[in-house]
Amino acid sequence: MDFRFGEDDETFRRTARAWLEEHPYRGSGAREWERELGRGGWIGIGWGTGAYGSRTATLVQQVVWAEEYARAGAPARTGHIGENLLAPTLFAHGSRAQQDRYLPAVARGDAIWCQGYSEPDAGSDLAGIRTAARRHGDTYRVTGQKIWTSLARDADHCFVLARTDPAARRHHGLSFLLVPMDQPGRIEVRPIRQMSGTAEFNEVFFDGARAAEIVGGEGNGWRVAMSLLALERGVSTLAQQIGFETELRRVIRLGVETGAVDDPVIRAGLVRLWAELRTMRWNALRTLGGAGDDGAPSVAKLLWGGWHRRLGELASGVRGATATVGPRPWRPDAYELDDLQRLFLFSRADTIYGGSDEIQRNIIAERVLGLPKEPR
Repeated sequence: MDFRFGEDDETFRRTARAWLEEHPYRGSGAREWERELGRGGWIGIGWGTGAYGSRTATLVQQVVWAEEYARAGAPARTGHIGENLLAPTLFAHGSRAQQDRYLPAVARGDAIWCQGYSEPDAGSDLAGIRTAARRHGDTYRVTGQKIWTSLARDADHCFVLARTDPAARRHHGLSFLLVPMDQPGRIEVRPIRQMSGTAEFNEVFFDGARAAEIVGGEGNGWRVAMSLLALERGVSTLAQQIGFETELRRVIRLGVETGAVDDPVIRAGLVRLWAELRTMRWNALRTLGGAGDDGAPSVAKLLWGGWHRRLGELASGVRGATATVGPRPWRPDAYELDDLQRLFLFSRADTIYGGSDEIQRNIIAERVLGLPKEPR
């Protein structure tokens, strides 16, 4: 299989690289950066022909943009949930009115979205959610709790999977609702402090919060939600690998500087990670554009989740005993970590969030290999 990019793709790469060089991120803030991307037409490049003022790009060119964005060291996107998850879902399942109502603001970089799926007792087992939505005139009132919600503190809206039919069980009777986050007294967001000292995730409590929109019709939330989850393993996986490559190079450089690569076990581990990263890239390119129901998304998640955990472990091995000591050990109240320490701690979650390894293996076994389902 030929994994090379074509001439048009390389022309697109030069355009993307030039724009990023002319518009470097200068710490202006996440929202202003999103607006800068919007003004450049770089949000929604995969939505279709000039949809809502965006540039147009083929699937391969979307990969090129994601790679150049990562190589430029640009900041993590706060608008990616609206652009890469909500928008394709609205194109596939929403009405034209819903698309016109919500997507222009996403394309401008003016709207931040978050995802309300996981719950304390329904993480990987998404069909077990308990958050309820009851009809109230022309709207719905949402009551319940979501957890591990990225960007909830900054988001303007949240798409929420909730149970609209209290008599239904499991994946039946669920609906996909669009909920404004600016509802004081009805929505509470609590940051979750992690062992890395950061708080990327949040708990979100809904107390009769208003939801004016359902995507895909009442009771069809499971179908919409599964369609959206397949999108999480698309183009972004290749961009993610650029970040992984940067981290791996940092670990290799440190190993050379400290002499840790002279240890045959460390050296073999680094070579293995390098080879596996190349294999992941080829696999991602091979499956790019798949429908998401052939097990490829689950295979990709298994590959990169385990790989990143092993990188974190090897980073600590390269550091040796100093990996357990902060930059200011005489200040135990100052919880400061360097990049490699944060890598180790955060990567412990890679095989859990976004669908645990156990769930991914079940999906592959049942949907791809045709093995019997686990008894429930």
